[in-house]
Amino acid sequence: MTVSTHSGEPLLSRTLQGIACVIAGMVLFVGQDILMKGMLPIYPVWMLIFVRSIVALITLLPLVLWLGAPHRILTPLWPWYLARALLFASGFAMFYAAFPFMGLAEVTTLFFAAPLMTATLASVFLQEKIGLHRIAALLVGFAGVVIAMNPTGGNFGWISILPLLCALTYAISQIIVRKIGEQDTSLVIGLYTISFSGLLIVPLGFAVTQVIVITPELNHLRMNWPVPNADGLAMLALLGTIGTVAYTLVSRAYQIASASVIAPFDYSYLPLAAILGYLLWGEIPPYTTFMGMVLIVTSGMYTAYRELRVERSAEDTPPTAQTVFTPGAPAVVLVEALDAEAVELNEFDEKLH
Repeated sequence: MTVSTHSGEPLLSRTLQGIACVIAGMVLFVGQDILMKGMLPIYPVWMLIFVRSIVALITLLPLVLWLGAPHRILTPLWPWYLARALLFASGFAMFYAAFPFMGLAEVTTLFFAAPLMTATLASVFLQEKIGLHRIAALLVGFAGVVIAMNPTGGNFGWISILPLLCALTYAISQIIVRKIGEQDTSLVIGLYTISFSGLLIVPLGFAVTQVIVITPELNHLRMNWPVPNADGLAMLALLGTIGTVAYTLVSRAYQIASASVIAPFDYSYLPLAAILGYLLWGEIPPYTTFMGMVLIVTSGMYTAYRELRVERSAEDTPPTAQTVFTPGAPAVVLVEALDAEAVELNEFDEKLH
């Protein structure tokens, strides 16, 4: 399914632009997570997520107000968005909490179980049909997750469960958006998710610190937030800005090009994370991580290939699993986003001209 506001533009040109946008977005998302990992020894995870949400809110709220209809600040669906934000905040708190204990490639490989979980949940709760090919691809992907976790290895522990729990919360949030339907634009959904998650992360962090003992190795989960100096403020602002720009680029990629063509490039995040983790911190993932990564990527790319071969009419709805799956991004189900993004771009162009 492809949506474009420039119908005269060649399909190949739009596809190449979409690929360039999604790859650039993946590079920025890896950069965002590298910043998170590097700043965790100084700032607690709750503070980093809160600041990132505030920066994104400062960016997105004026844009929604300026664009006007069909975007709406007041929406009756806010309880659903509150639930989504709780899933997002708790999930990515667990994701980043694993950073000091695991390599970047290890954490993100386990997170990419999210599309597999979403496809499974959509089949169970939304009665989306999945054929034998997709079932086989899901089984291969889940086998990759198990291999990457290496439960029989000596280093397996409760920390390895955290990225998987993040993937599960992420998948559930996607099901919520599909269940709601096309009642709000993707920009409004993203704005509410980011805003509410920033608010919820504070009481969530407080609750966690009342349950667990903050030992030196868990110092990144403490609730006392240090006052940043000028350099610290610049780094925090950069963290939020990179995440917002990356999310915008990926959303743009899926707006101008076919989701089935673009989706495999989401997986470029994994080798980038592995390479940069090695260059910056000397992280060498175990061979089980690489084996699991290959199986997970193969599963996702085969699913995208099958989607390319399926003939769909303009009214057909693509699978819920066909979404943007990137760590730290408040992703929106593509079928909800595509038409809304087209309207957004039209109105944006009109106001510019």
